[in-house]
Amino acid sequence: MSQTSSSSAIHYGTTKPPLWRNVAVLKWCAQLAVLLGVLAVFWFLIAEARTNLAAKSIPVGYDWLDNPANFQLGEGIQTVDTPERSLTMSRALWVGMVNTLRIAALGIIFSTLLGVLVGISRLSKNFVAQRFSSAYVEGLRNIPVLVQIILWLAILGSLGKLTPDTGPIPGWVIVSQKGISLPRVFLADGFYQFAALMLVFVVGIVAVRRQLKRRQDRDGGDLRIGLWTFVLFVISAAIAWLINPIMAFLGPIFGAIEDAWGAVPQGAMQLLLCVIAVVGVITWIRKFLDSKRSPAGLAKLTDDDWFRMIFSVFVGVVAVFVVVRGWPGLSSWIINSGSDFWGVLGDKFGDGRGAKPLDAMRPTLTEGRFVNFGDTGLTLTVFYASIFLGLVFYTSAFIAEVVRGGILAVPSGQSEAAAALGLTRAQALRKVVLPQAFRVIMPPLGNQYLNITKNTSLGIAVGFSEIVQVGQTVYNKNSQTLAVFSIYMIFYLSCSLSISSVVNTINRRLAIVER
Repeated sequence: MSQTSSSSAIHYGTTKPPLWRNVAVLKWCAQLAVLLGVLAVFWFLIAEARTNLAAKSIPVGYDWLDNPANFQLGEGIQTVDTPERSLTMSRALWVGMVNTLRIAALGIIFSTLLGVLVGISRLSKNFVAQRFSSAYVEGLRNIPVLVQIILWLAILGSLGKLTPDTGPIPGWVIVSQKGISLPRVFLADGFYQFAALMLVFVVGIVAVRRQLKRRQDRDGGDLRIGLWTFVLFVISAAIAWLINPIMAFLGPIFGAIEDAWGAVPQGAMQLLLCVIAVVGVITWIRKFLDSKRSPAGLAKLTDDDWFRMIFSVFVGVVAVFVVVRGWPGLSSWIINSGSDFWGVLGDKFGDGRGAKPLDAMRPTLTEGRFVNFGDTGLTLTVFYASIFLGLVFYTSAFIAEVVRGGILAVPSGQSEAAAALGLTRAQALRKVVLPQAFRVIMPPLGNQYLNITKNTSLGIAVGFSEIVQVGQTVYNKNSQTLAVFSIYMIFYLSCSLSISSVVNTINRRLAIVER
């Protein structure tokens, strides 16, 4: 009787539950149901939009990208048709993207510097600095950013008229109701040769630095590695500045690569893209499985682990389908773009023009019916300056609070230990407190970078030619609202994912590795 009961118990314990009660099956079904539901909603909305637009005889597509723009942009790398390049719809959108990236990149840099300075000042023992920074943060972060942008537009627009004697430093710094113009430093004809030669020198400097580091670790003493690295870099830069035309031999090489790249058949490029997609998926899965290994062997994979691997395979299959059937023009676009890229490099290196890598020009004015800025200086129009100043001051107020919170998160014992070692407050802040605080600061700081990038779309309120303002002009002319908005989404999604990946990489490097 006991043996029968025992065998029954053992048999019962090894019985698998039915599918409708299996937790793993239910989890997978729930995830697939949600995914299919979301895709179905998007498919329904897109189909309804297509039907409604077709009823109004408005086709949805992207063929219009090659059509002439037939309008003028306010500012950017190209504003009108030129003999070298016509201003098409796609070119106009690209100009808007470049303007957006310029505002976002400069805004991130200056708002970070200003935010760190204000955040540290809020913890200062100096009464004036502490009170001023507190008023700065509490005032600016509680005023909507759009209000600040329009306020700066009103302030800059109320400045004096642009005349040849306009200051504050005529001929060098010009501030007027038409904008701000400063001396401009730009890349001259010899910059690419200079950069290529400096790359060769830097390899040698790194080798010397490593050798000095090994010698110092072996023999002890202070070999002043940082000083020697700086001296070698300065000497290398001076030599490269003088002899950089010798790198002109790279021009014909890049020209040959251009010809070879342009001769690649479209089918071969499609095959290469498919191979890259398949190899990428296989490499990702191998690395993922290696991360699950331990000295005892491969750990048991969870349902989420299997879902990740299956999803990566699904992405690879979709990529192959898009290359082969969905977007066959992708391979020809890559061939043409790659050929153009090598061609541009060949032109930059080919003739070895000039030895100056950098040059500078003072701002000038053009006099006619109206006085305007010339194209020699670094000119910030009123629209550019208003959105730039509004975003920088608004975002820096939030970054200041992030920095202050990160510093306060560092245990006070760290500052006391630094003081006990004889470090000054500035040295303790730079070498002890801030390196630890940035582990706390980086995640919310990345959110502020995303905010400033997306807030550039407010340039439409002041007429700045960023991607949203240009896109509005485009769909007002051709009624391709859905297509333009899809370009918006892809552009901002790409920017957000790029910023997030950079911030996450920095955050992983700053994280404490536990054993």
